[in-house]
Amino acid sequence: MATADRRLDVLRAIVSDYVATREPVGSKALAQRYELGVSPATIRNDMAALEEAGLIYQPHTSAGRIPTVQGYRTFVDRLATLKPMSLPERRAVESFLSDAVDIDDVVERTVRLLAQLTRQVAIVQYPHYDSATLVRVELVDLGPGRTLVVVITDDGQVEQRVIPDYSVEADDLRSLRDQINEVCVGTDLQALPNLLSPLSIIGNEQERQFRTAVCQAVTDLTRRGEEERILVAGTANLARSGVDFTRSIVPVLDALEEQVALLRLFSAASTDDVTVSIGEENLHDGLVETAVVSGTYSSENSNAHLAVVGPVRMDYVNAMSAVHAVGAYLTHFLHGRGQ
Repeated sequence: MATADRRLDVLRAIVSDYVATREPVGSKALAQRYELGVSPATIRNDMAALEEAGLIYQPHTSAGRIPTVQGYRTFVDRLATLKPMSLPERRAVESFLSDAVDIDDVVERTVRLLAQLTRQVAIVQYPHYDSATLVRVELVDLGPGRTLVVVITDDGQVEQRVIPDYSVEADDLRSLRDQINEVCVGTDLQALPNLLSPLSIIGNEQERQFRTAVCQAVTDLTRRGEEERILVAGTANLARSGVDFTRSIVPVLDALEEQVALLRLFSAASTDDVTVSIGEENLHDGLVETAVVSGTYSSENSNAHLAVVGPVRMDYVNAMSAVHAVGAYLTHFLHGRGQ
């Protein structure tokens, strides 16, 4: 084995050992725990070369070595392939997402699952749809004077609103529902107000008032804002990793509360399958002691991001594998729902 390759193996072993134990790693421990095929003396020489290259350092005299930020960066960059998820993990992802009822539920389940799989903070961005179409409107009689308006769109949204104070015959309710669906199903949401307007002026005054209320509800429930939405879970995991931060974890928590900061993280990420930024590669001051592993997923005509955030001493192999796999499953699941 070439010297450079062997030293890379030594670096991998140091990173893996330190991530698992948080204890500085010595040459004797490496020789005992890893099949490096060389003597402890050769390992010591390799460690000296890695230290000179700035990839590891000795925190205090007579201690073993721990990775530097550059060492973690080299470790991540030299990962040949992502470790596939185990069969139980894959089944957990599939079963966890399979019962989701709408896009809000999908995102909430995904962010919780990602936090559990990685034991880090998880962030999931809602898909942002430039356009969406109406799938169906349902009108449900809830009893005297109350009607439930349910709107389903092809971007996975299911919205509802109760309209009070109107008593409507069942036949009239079905008729209005059918008229709305006949005119509007499959139509871009932005066109709905103009299409619904003629339906709101049919009948006597009371009928027109009810129809206007229903049409307004459909319009409101299908209105898409331009704001980006992000969901965060697993911040309690930071407390368990607090010892890994030389400063307080408060700046990290503050950064995670800033949606602009999180969006900046995603905008800085490449369009590659998985992107890792470490330490000062993160542009927010509160995240300079963290690592961010981010990925993407898609739903029909929309792309969005997901990520995990944790200390620099992170299990990168597991985090990268989880982000990749969850993103892929989420894409498959959302495309399947759209069919």
